[in-house]
Amino acid sequence: MSASRSSTDKPRIVVVGSGWHFLSGISYYTCRLSNALAERFEVGVVLMRRLLPRRLYPGRARVGQQLSGLRYEVPVFDGVDWFSIPSLLGAIRFAGKTDVLVLQWWTGTVLHSYLALALAARLRGARVVIEFHEVQDTGEAAHRWASLYTRWLIKPLLRLTSGVVVHSRFDLVALREVYGLGRVPAQIALHGPYDHHAVIPAARGESKNRLLFFGTIRPYKGLEDLVEAFARLPESYHLTVVGETWEGWDRPARMIAESPAVGRITLVNRYVADAEVDRYFGEADVVVLPYRRSSASGPLHIAMSHGLPVVVTAVGGLVEAAEGYSGAVMTPAASPGDLVVAIERAAGLTGRRHADPSSWERTVSAYVRLLEEIGVPIAVSDQELLIDTSSNHTVPELSPDLR
Repeated sequence: MSASRSSTDKPRIVVVGSGWHFLSGISYYTCRLSNALAERFEVGVVLMRRLLPRRLYPGRARVGQQLSGLRYEVPVFDGVDWFSIPSLLGAIRFAGKTDVLVLQWWTGTVLHSYLALALAARLRGARVVIEFHEVQDTGEAAHRWASLYTRWLIKPLLRLTSGVVVHSRFDLVALREVYGLGRVPAQIALHGPYDHHAVIPAARGESKNRLLFFGTIRPYKGLEDLVEAFARLPESYHLTVVGETWEGWDRPARMIAESPAVGRITLVNRYVADAEVDRYFGEADVVVLPYRRSSASGPLHIAMSHGLPVVVTAVGGLVEAAEGYSGAVMTPAASPGDLVVAIERAAGLTGRRHADPSSWERTVSAYVRLLEEIGVPIAVSDQELLIDTSSNHTVPELSPDLR
């Protein structure tokens, strides 16, 4: 890094994250974060294109499909493949003489590529920052060898790291417990809004009882708790479940088929395109996210951007994510009885649009603070006041649901 940088120069940041080929919530987050950072910094993006052999990916049937309309407003290298050569060399050339390399962490499949990119960046004098969306994917953590691979090889990556970003205090505690980060500088950057989705209000009439569960269907999502709770609700309620099954978790689908309320449940068992996302949220009165554990939730931020009431379990980083949102109804996890009560409370919050308290400016401010702390010169106009957050949590258990 040049010591002669002017106080008005913008540091160059290269963000590395999930691409569009293996589309996931982190693909959306990487794009929104990069575009937001570009308001304050010079930004480039390296996308992880093919994360692993297609046959091993839970959403293999849709790999490569154009499902998102979101676009980058910065230069992009698309992208790096799991087999590295020659794509990784191209990514290193693209990154060039950068000031900060920001790695989005969500899966161990990118670890070997991240090690190479981080080492190349450090040799060129750059700082390396990791933004943790979770400690390790829950599906990967369930496989012994995948878990051991990640836990061992992430150690040299962390030694190359100058600072970390997380989405909540809860996550920071868990991260330090698992990886022993000690005094590595860290900042909490609350998740920005997913307001790129169009708000398409449907004709609601007198209905306040159209429920929506949205997101991949996985063991930690608690959908089975919602299906059980829904059978106890009055017949005026209707439930739409929109999501792709991962990890072979078909128990919720079987419960729906066997439910006495099956005639009031619609199951859309696939990953839907953005236009459909807008429609499903536009038709909903209440969003229900009954997770048994979670670090972050893309569907929560879509719901808040639409101003909808949302029932969310008080687990992980979700308490902080929903803090300050007037449409949030918190409820205990793994308790269908409490879920019934929370849904009925949320139905009473319909009829108005709730203001989303999140902002990408707040997220960028956290990056500004971290870069100052690790010694990256920041232009005078980029100085920010500290923004504090608060939370109240139990035992750390991480798993993000960014979609």
